[in-house]
Amino acid sequence: MKELIKKFFTVIIISILAALIAGIYGILHDQITYIISPEYYTKFKFIQFNIDQNQLSTRVAVSLVGSLATWWFGLFLGFILGILTLRHKDWKTMLKFSLKSIYIALLTTLIIEILGFFYGFFLLSDRPKSYFNSSFIPENIIDFKNYIIVGCIHNFGYIGGIIGLILGIIYSYKKMGFPQK
Repeated sequence: MKELIKKFFTVIIISILAALIAGIYGILHDQITYIISPEYYTKFKFIQFNIDQNQLSTRVAVSLVGSLATWWFGLFLGFILGILTLRHKDWKTMLKFSLKSIYIALLTTLIIEILGFFYGFFLLSDRPKSYFNSSFIPENIIDFKNYIIVGCIHNFGYIGGIIGLILGIIYSYKKMGFPQK
């Protein structure tokens, strides 16, 4: 019973750690993508997240967007991975394999976001505005090419997070030592 309680608290710790890691990742990610397209934030993300640009410095506002956009997925990812590792013999093993799975998910997300950069840069950024769904692109964009590139990076990041979660689950599952048939 004592080990079961420790495992339960480990699931909570894994979930919180994953949320913090994802939030930090989102902050760093958005600081970098802000350099590529400030307009993506000032004309889209700040509005989407209802952030008053006059109340915060721009970099703090960008950090807020980054953390708000990612912490929840980290919490979800951590909870799923924590639950899946309950089969391990003790809480220390659960924590070890969950953290490795989180690392796999982060690395996967980063790689797929880099692919999103190249996709946006080489395949989408030179297309005319009429090619895109106009509800996501404000009329007054000055640097349209970089706006599209950052949009691709962000969209690919969501895909990367899902693929990363799946790869983390596969890794965790394989490390559980299920009997072979």
